[in-house]
Amino acid sequence: MSELQIGLLSIGILLVVAVYLYGFWQQRSYRRKFGSPTKSPHENALYKSNSAAADALLNEEVSALGLHEPQRPSNIDEINTLINAETDYVVNIKLKAPLSTEVLAPLWEQRFDFGKNVNACGLNAASGRWERLIPESVHAYNEFKFGLQLADRSGSVSEIRLMNFHDVLRNVGEQIHVEVELPSVVNALKQAKSLDEFCADVDQMIGLNILPSGDRLLFGSEIALVAEGRGMQLQSDGSFHLLNEQGRTVFSLGNLDNSPFQHHTLTQVRVKGLTLLLDVPRVERPAIRFDEMAVLARELAIELRAGLVDDHRVSLGEASIAQIRDQVASIERRMLAGKITPGSVQALRLFA
Repeated sequence: MSELQIGLLSIGILLVVAVYLYGFWQQRSYRRKFGSPTKSPHENALYKSNSAAADALLNEEVSALGLHEPQRPSNIDEINTLINAETDYVVNIKLKAPLSTEVLAPLWEQRFDFGKNVNACGLNAASGRWERLIPESVHAYNEFKFGLQLADRSGSVSEIRLMNFHDVLRNVGEQIHVEVELPSVVNALKQAKSLDEFCADVDQMIGLNILPSGDRLLFGSEIALVAEGRGMQLQSDGSFHLLNEQGRTVFSLGNLDNSPFQHHTLTQVRVKGLTLLLDVPRVERPAIRFDEMAVLARELAIELRAGLVDDHRVSLGEASIAQIRDQVASIERRMLAGKITPGSVQALRLFA
């Protein structure tokens, strides 16, 4: 065989190998993007091998294809803070094939018409993890979960609005030809009423008033100086707030007559007194927070040359402070007994 023939044969072999490798690369890219055309992620996840080596190989293949087992997502506890059967009317839709959130257009259009907070989550078909949904979500999902909050500080959800929520999701299921898990509206209304009564029973804000003696007034500038010296900041609601690491209010310090403080008038404004406020259900470990608030109130009173009084302007001594503390501790115990942890995401949703 001549050198020319050998060269041509070598080139031919290289071309065949190149075409084969290109086809393999295309198939692998297709699988990474869309998954296997002949196997579903569920089939890989449910496969049981008698060989540890085979299992390891299978896991490598699943990982390479970007497939994950969606039945047991690791972050379901995170979703329970957004959608919880204790506080929400929960609807589940399990899909026959992954779908985008475009099918939820009827819900997005009416999400502000139900009178209460609506949360939607989806089980991401690619990652196998639950995530919060918004109208702009672009992924495909194997399952949807929805929650309409049953109560908040404005009261319990109305029958009409709960029924509308029920009907919208039922219609979504009919349009995509899947069964929707819809709890009883009657039972949900009973639960909403009970939840609202529970929340009303524990929903208390505790205030300690700081009042100067006689007719003396407090200057806005001196209030700001003292409050900021304790780490408090003037917020948009016109009160000074002490914030925790998450940026949530622990205590607030406001005008006794509820008129707001404003940055540009602090040097001119004078007030008769102040109220240091604790929103009991919205803070973690309320009894301990109250102890801290009592210390802060005493410090502020000393610096402002004022006294601590109750709403009837009666001086607050140690015995009175201890009595209020017992009241706060009682609220904390009742909330925990009702499976609502003070200061939790769930509590922040309910007491909003």
